[in-house]
Amino acid sequence: MPDANIGMHYLVGGGIASLAAAVFLVRDCEVPGQNIKIFEQLDLLGGSLDGSGGSTDGYLVRGGRIFEEHFACTFDLLDTIPSPDNPEQSVKEDIFAFNKIVPGSSNCRLVRGGKKADNALGLSAKDIMDINRLILRPERALQRKTIYRCFSKEFFDTNFWVMWSTMFSFQTWHSAIEMRRYLRRFIHLVPGFSRIKGILRTRYNQYDSIIAPIIDWLSVRNVQFETGARVNDIEISQNGKARNVTKLLFEGTDPVSVLPQDRVYLTLGSMTDASTTGSNSKSPPLPKTTGGAWSLWRKLSAQYPGFGNPDAFCKDTDKTTWMSFTATMQSPEFFDFMEEFTGNATGTGGLVTFADSGWILSVVMFHQPHFRDQADGTYVFWGYGLRGDRPGDFIQKPMWECSGDEILVELAGQLRLDNKVQGALKKAIVFTCRMPHITSQFMPRLLDDRPAVRPEGAENFAVLGQYCEMPRDTVFTVEYSVRSAMNAVHEMTGKGHRPPLVARTDLDPVVLLRAARTLIGV
Repeated sequence: MPDANIGMHYLVGGGIASLAAAVFLVRDCEVPGQNIKIFEQLDLLGGSLDGSGGSTDGYLVRGGRIFEEHFACTFDLLDTIPSPDNPEQSVKEDIFAFNKIVPGSSNCRLVRGGKKADNALGLSAKDIMDINRLILRPERALQRKTIYRCFSKEFFDTNFWVMWSTMFSFQTWHSAIEMRRYLRRFIHLVPGFSRIKGILRTRYNQYDSIIAPIIDWLSVRNVQFETGARVNDIEISQNGKARNVTKLLFEGTDPVSVLPQDRVYLTLGSMTDASTTGSNSKSPPLPKTTGGAWSLWRKLSAQYPGFGNPDAFCKDTDKTTWMSFTATMQSPEFFDFMEEFTGNATGTGGLVTFADSGWILSVVMFHQPHFRDQADGTYVFWGYGLRGDRPGDFIQKPMWECSGDEILVELAGQLRLDNKVQGALKKAIVFTCRMPHITSQFMPRLLDDRPAVRPEGAENFAVLGQYCEMPRDTVFTVEYSVRSAMNAVHEMTGKGHRPPLVARTDLDPVVLLRAARTLIGV
């Protein structure tokens, strides 16, 4: 039973931000697990870090987030959680151990005309000057400004842009503020950029490697999970400047009253909200609704000040959608072909992008097994199209309208596969996923369009996830969500610790010199 003297901690949303907050509450603030309750509208926890299915019927991974060594908050969290394969080792230790055993360095980042392409960045002196100019401009001067307005048309034809946009999922119409943050945050990765060096991988998909072990850790400590619980609205009272959540309102079930000693943590918005899936024979249906996470944020922003502007991110889904696919195979022919074609052992190369494809198609050949329960002789790979709105080169229609089989035909055409390998590819079980909000956090914005972790006057509630504002850090990363959780827990409890400062490798002269030499091509 919950300890009434301590109060309840309610977390709305079951993604990595809420799960991390629950760990910090138990570990750092000594909150009993039974006093923590997580509400998730779906039937599965984990949010955007997912992985599901089986060897027989096929697997599905909607997408994955990048990791690198400077994710201080994430590795602080994962150092607490036992590895699923070795309880004597933490998930953090497992990630670093795995990357020593299977180091990543791509020998085939780009493909053109069915052949490995030159990885030279191709930047002109003007392009480099424009990059420097963007890095040095204050964010206030970049409000609502797009990346396209910061560079010449020629810049977007360079290898640098193709590799940058597909690695991080940027489009020309996305926010110059976010591009600036990425350039600063990851400038130490520039020397290995064309080979994807410095990016860390998890041993399995991110659900099996991260989410499942966290859920196990929390479950042992009696944290409560309620799935299929959609919070439709939230009541907030105001007394002078002070504001407190007083009630959580659910779809189809009774409301939950929030007492003075309770605390509430809200995940607003979702990059995978309203996702739809397709199969070998069917394309994903067009999403019919915005989804619960966005509907809740819209209601809150309309009723109460300080909740930002969700429409800046979710209103124009034509500019925030892309489509991914996961293929499950029962034979190694395609993987063998890709090893020979790329020069990379499976799992060591990372993203392979078909730079001249209409969809800007990319694939990743995961280290196998990619799922903990994956049967021997089963192989899983993943891909996505950054421009699913455009027709393909071998399938003359938008990727969004394609079945899994049609996507494999396009992939076979891009690789110029022979009949034997193409025949093996045709036997794959394919699940596709259309995500209308997957890059919504990159949309051009004003500085106050994202609410603070602790909105002004908030006494018993905080905001988590990808759509709250944390200076200098970069959205579309696990680190951003975990940092928000660490910050929120400290603000709400006065215990634990504040997040460490974002690593400022952009202030290191050696890092800057190495990056400059790489951009220039020296």
